[in-house]
Amino acid sequence: MAYEVPPLPYDYAALEPHIDEATMKLHHDKHHAAYVQKLNGAVEKHPELGKQSPEELIKNLSKVPEDVRTIVRNNGGGHLNHSMFWEIMKPKGGGDPTGPIADQIKKDFGSFNDFKTQFEEKTAAQFGSGWGWLVWSGGKLSIVTTPNQDNPITEGKYPVLGNDVWEHAYYLKYQNKRPDYLKAWWNTVNWDKVNERFATAQKS
Repeated sequence: MAYEVPPLPYDYAALEPHIDEATMKLHHDKHHAAYVQKLNGAVEKHPELGKQSPEELIKNLSKVPEDVRTIVRNNGGGHLNHSMFWEIMKPKGGGDPTGPIADQIKKDFGSFNDFKTQFEEKTAAQFGSGWGWLVWSGGKLSIVTTPNQDNPITEGKYPVLGNDVWEHAYYLKYQNKRPDYLKAWWNTVNWDKVNERFATAQKS
């Protein structure tokens, strides 16, 4: 198979109480696995695609053969997004950011609290399924949302941080209270990984 689901870098229950064990098992083992399975099915029709990373596929969607482009967009995006999502969380995470990302957030948003408020409000307002993102583009950070499994990299914006607001990411614990999930999620963020992604973004 060209693509595989990466193992979680921590135990399923490691993000409790903010994200529950049952949600993590379902989200990682079922939803992410389904995206990978369908992406591999598309690649079987065009084996040359399997030589590209998920990021390369999504960044250059216009070059993907039209008969599988939608499948790659949805499922390659799902694979790319979730692979990032697991990495930017960790047990006993959260707190205030440090390092270059902290400095840039202060520069572009005024303060970390102002950034969190804007991120929560914009992401909570995303209609239906989608993601909220902190992206690097044009020498500054900004907040964007995308529907479904779309990724900002398709539009030349590098995702430094992203939060999944599909209902399967939070509904078992938070039901329809997406804002509560968004607030709790900050307690899981791995700012070291976010800084790594920010460094990559600045080079891209």
